[in-house]
Amino acid sequence: MENLPCQGCRGLCCGPVPITENELVQIKKKIKSMPRRTREELENQHRYFGTCIFYDLDGDRCGIHSVRPAICGAFGHYENLICFRKPEAASEANWKAKERAVGVLSVDFTWKDF
Repeated sequence: MENLPCQGCRGLCCGPVPITENELVQIKKKIKSMPRRTREELENQHRYFGTCIFYDLDGDRCGIHSVRPAICGAFGHYENLICFRKPEAASEANWKAKERAVGVLSVDFTWKDF
C-alpha cells in the first residue's frame, strides 16, 4: 500500500473512529502500559472536536499506532475512506469492518474510560 502524506494534517482525518471490542481491549492494555508522563501529555492535549482522543497533536502522529483500530490502517486506501490530500491512494474497493463496532472514540469512549 502507498504511504499517505499524514504529516501536517494534525489529525483532521482521525475521527470519528469506531472501535471493536477486541480493539478496545488492546487500546486499554496499551494505555495502561504507557509511562504516566506520556499518557498525561497525550490526555491533556486540546484536540479539534471529533478528532480521535489518541491523536498526538504535539507529535503530529497517532499516539497508539501499534494498536490503532483497523479503520485507521484502512483510511486513505479504500474508496469510502479517501484521503483528501492523496485521493489516488484509494485503490481498493469500499472498506467494511470485520467485526461490529462497540462505540466511537471521542464520543462513546473518552479518556475516563482508559
